[in-house]
Order: sequence, then structure tokens, then C-alpha cells
Amino acid sequence: MVEHDSLALDTIFHALGDATRRAMLGELAAAPRSVGELAEPFAMSLAAASKHIKVLEKAGLVRREVRGRTHMCSLDPAPLMTADQWLGVYRRFWTGRLDTLEHLLRAENAPRPRRHPSPPKDEGE
Repeated sequence: MVEHDSLALDTIFHALGDATRRAMLGELAAAPRSVGELAEPFAMSLAAASKHIKVLEKAGLVRREVRGRTHMCSLDPAPLMTADQWLGVYRRFWTGRLDTLEHLLRAENAPRPRRHPSPPKDEGE
């Protein structure tokens, strides 16, 4: 099993635990965005968006670059790989269970060989 820094995983999952931050990451997966562009779909202030971005930065998921007065944010996917590796243990667990279930369901629904009726027994025997 891959060992991970517990504090790093806690920080990553905390950042991913909020729907707004997950949506922001989705936007950043497509292309870098300014803080204003990230705030716009949520009708939130730049200060509120910046707080969300700081949580993402703390988790290492976002890098911010200041260009004049504009703060540009971009996705850093490396921490997502760390979370994915940790989840992989549980993915293997569920995949194995679901494969077993599929096998059982297929066996249950498989056509069964037809039994031919046995000839009637002669009552005189």
C-alpha cells in the first residue's frame, strides 16, 4: 500500500470537499483563469473567490501568478494524483466486489440446459 502524508491528504480532501472549489478546479482544468473569471459563475465577490482559491493553493491544487493587477490561477494536478493513489486501494476493493457480483448475475441469468422429460415408468415393473 502506498503511504501518504496524512496532513497533505487532509488538506487536499478538505479543498475538494466544497462544490464551489471543485467547480473552480473544473474551470482551471480547461485553461488558466483570473480570480474574477473564477468568481463570475458564482456571483461572488473577488474577496470570497480569493478565499476559496487560497484553500486550493494551500492544498497545492492551484498556482497563482500576479500579472500587474490581475491574479491568474492555473491548475496543478499533482496533488490530485496523490489523492487518486490513496483512493486506488478502495477502487481495487470495489472493483473486485463488483466483478464478483457481475459473475454471479451472469451465471444466474445464463441459459440452462433443457432437461428432456424421462420416459414414463412402466407401472408393471
